[in-house]
Amino acid sequence: MKKKAIVLFSGGLDSTTCLYWALDKGYECETLTVSYGQKHEREVRSAREIAQRLGVKQHFVTLDFPWLVSSSLVDKKQAIPDLPVEEITSGKIPSTYVPGRNLVFLSVAASLMDSLHADAIVAGPNAVDFSGYPDCTPAFFDAAAQAINRGTERGVTHGVEVLAPLMDLNKADIVRLGAKLGVPFGLTWSCYSGGDKPCGHCDSCKLRARGFAEAGVKDGSVQ
Repeated sequence: MKKKAIVLFSGGLDSTTCLYWALDKGYECETLTVSYGQKHEREVRSAREIAQRLGVKQHFVTLDFPWLVSSSLVDKKQAIPDLPVEEITSGKIPSTYVPGRNLVFLSVAASLMDSLHADAIVAGPNAVDFSGYPDCTPAFFDAAAQAINRGTERGVTHGVEVLAPLMDLNKADIVRLGAKLGVPFGLTWSCYSGGDKPCGHCDSCKLRARGFAEAGVKDGSVQ
């Protein structure tokens, strides 16, 4: 029987590459998309379109945590930073950090994994070309994997994997991997702002643009 994986799926470049990676590895996948009050739902639309295209079962969860307005990704009164790409990767935690987001996401994914008797959780954090979020590091994911294996029935009885296949890749490597796997880049959405086109100014847009440029691959989402 195929192993089953729960893929944390935002519809962005990284999580879509993870979904295609997991399918390529032979996992039977179901996706989990979380809305947490972010300023737009554009990425959720991408997640729906991509999962439907693949015929993958989807799960959607909405979190109502009022305190997440401390993040500029949630608080409509805060502007999203527009920084040079060198400052984005300096290691300083920016205002776009959402408190404990990956900790919460992994907890929800672990509950879904446990109820479905799945074998793995797949997530797309990256600790090379990233904005310095503390919950996107190898140390955090290693600790989370230990907690999930000790705190779920599936983990205790069978053992489960918490996989982060992009953790040690730079953005150009992720683009190359996505191209190899046939990721439909034009359907993915990475921008922190909503709208019909990527803003080109936020951290995510700038890191994505640099990755595609360094990989020598055309980004189909840029009109």
